Amino acid sequence: MRLLKTIEEAKAYIKEVKTAGRSVGFVPTMGYLHEGHLQLMKVARRECDTVIISIFVNPIQFGVHEDYDKYPRDLTRDCELAASVGVDAVFAPTAAEMYPSGYATFLEVEGLTEKLCGLSRPGHFRGVTTVVTKLFNIIQPDIAYFGQKDAQQVLVIKKMVADLNMNLTVKTVETVREADGLAMSSRNTYLNKEERQAALVLYKSLQKARDMIQAGERQKSRVIAAMEALIKAEPLARIDYVDILSIPDLRDIEELKGEILIALAVYIGNTRLIDNFMLEV
Repeated sequence: MRLLKTIEEAKAYIKEVKTAGRSVGFVPTMGYLHEGHLQLMKVARRECDTVIISIFVNPIQFGVHEDYDKYPRDLTRDCELAASVGVDAVFAPTAAEMYPSGYATFLEVEGLTEKLCGLSRPGHFRGVTTVVTKLFNIIQPDIAYFGQKDAQQVLVIKKMVADLNMNLTVKTVETVREADGLAMSSRNTYLNKEERQAALVLYKSLQKARDMIQAGERQKSRVIAAMEALIKAEPLARIDYVDILSIPDLRDIEELKGEILIALAVYIGNTRLIDNFMLEV
């Protein structure tokens, strides 16, 4: 497996791969890999000739008081895990490599980014779309793979790719969960034993919403009220948002019909976790 530290090295490697006529599957990550990331890589391995991942904790998608400095990092561990599932190359640039002195270009997708995580984390998606565009330009993948846990991010990136006529396909892979239902996340490492147990309230509230809808409930306000009541009963939990929106345009709806996204962000102690279900009503 190749470890590429600079953009120049990455571009040279991609040229070599493309010249050989090999298809490229790409999995962008912020590292500290878990089984959710590895599942994306396994799917890419099945579908593409060459699999490349990026490991880059992107500073411009973090807010002033967020966890950029303490975000878990372990490049050696990540490279070993990537190699274990057949990844061909890891692109792991520094922040200075990606954003050299004088950097001044940013990209925004309007509309989709103004709700859910975009509302509570101003500037977050501006950072995401900028770095993903840069990574797509450097890696030139045929297919890029993202996890459904970051559902809003996937919808934003798909819109960006369509609007800018980028020459790649974006594929979504189902959320990977622990045995008890907690969505896998690098931030789960922040949780102590009590917080880890409390974090199950995210999955339980999503299950509650799904069960209500499958039993015939069609009023968004009633479903959200039930979810919020369940979450508020957990002393370690604090709601950032709970919402149900249409897919793919994330429109506000009151009557639940068609394809919907049930999404939430909840602080467990000081750790902000997100999760979602997609349903066809």
